[in-house]
Amino acid sequence: MGRVTAPADVGARRMAAADVERVAALEQASFTSPWKADTFETLLDRPGAEMWVLDHRTDGVVGYFVLWCIMDQGELANIAVAESHRGRGYGAFLLQRVVDVARERDVEALYLEVRVSNAAATKLYEGFGFTQVGIRKKYYDHPVEDGRILMLRV
Repeated sequence: MGRVTAPADVGARRMAAADVERVAALEQASFTSPWKADTFETLLDRPGAEMWVLDHRTDGVVGYFVLWCIMDQGELANIAVAESHRGRGYGAFLLQRVVDVARERDVEALYLEVRVSNAAATKLYEGFGFTQVGIRKKYYDHPVEDGRILMLRV
């Protein structure tokens, strides 16, 4: 996949305290074991946490990601786009921002986990060059499912 540019109606910016409630609502709608708002709040000022939102010009925050950067390794902890805004290239744009931020932070290897059943996300990640490096048995719950460990050399 070539470089993804921003769709005309959105931009990415660092998450602010005012975004936390909306991000927590997106998290709740996107994941079966969601983080709570206070988790996001406590991460806002952590030096190793990169937290960004996808800001739609009329709809406000419609996506976000949380990236951990520790020395030369990164882990994409969470990424989501509101269901009403999927299929418009926003996920690819956010993932491009993840890779760019990782590069800016001198990350050499970027990791993530994805449910084995999440074919759409896996296709997106593989399009960016992520490859499977392992499996975490029963990593997810609600329902219990294995997680694929994917890695990208940044």
